[in-house]
Order: sequence, then C-alpha cells, then structure tokens
Amino acid sequence: MKELIDDSKPIFVQIAERIENDIISGILPEESQAPSTNQFATHYQINPATAAKGVNLLVEEGILYKKRGIGMFVAEGSRERLLQKRKGEFFEQYVEAMLREAEKLAISREEVIEMIARGGKGQ
Repeated sequence: MKELIDDSKPIFVQIAERIENDIISGILPEESQAPSTNQFATHYQINPATAAKGVNLLVEEGILYKKRGIGMFVAEGSRERLLQKRKGEFFEQYVEAMLREAEKLAISREEVIEMIARGGKGQ
C-alpha cells in the first residue's frame, strides 16, 4: 500500500527523510543498497527526477554514495552522522522552543525538568 504524502513538505524532502529513517532504524544498514530513484518514482507515482532530487540531497551530505552502474549505497558512518544531525534538530525544534515558551509562562527550568520527569502524566 502506498504511504500518504505529507503535503506540508516537498516530496523530494520526504524521500530523503524516509531513507534517513530507514538508515537510523537499521532497515538500511551501512554499505547496503538504497532503493533506486525508479523504485521511489513508481511507489509514489512521481517523476523520477523528483525522486532523484531527494536521493541527491543525501549524496551531497555524504549519507549515500554511488557505485557506477550499480546504484546508491549507504555510506559508512551514515547512521551516526544522521543521529547527530537529528539530535541537533531535536534540540533546536523542541528543547529550545520549549524553554522559550516556559520562559514566557514564567515556568522555571526546575519545573520544566519535573514536568519532563512526569512524562506528560498531567499536572
């Protein structure tokens, strides 16, 4: 079954994120072959050039590399680089945003820590 496409992000970005997620989760181990742009194009019913744009984002980041005539492969060290990248994004998108909002609401850092420790079990 075809997954739903997130209309808030360009499809090529979603393809890159899907590959990243598969690398992080271990579905695509380092040195394994990534799905081809034609496989993505068929799966999502999109132009192969759009799929290639997503794959090329990861090539530019050194996450994937091309073996001429064979396809794209997951580079050694990719999982660790992706984990570090995602941790940085997590910090910027969630932790810093949470602390700014807490400051607006006059919630101390200690109170924030207590809230996190409760794990969202209410007040």
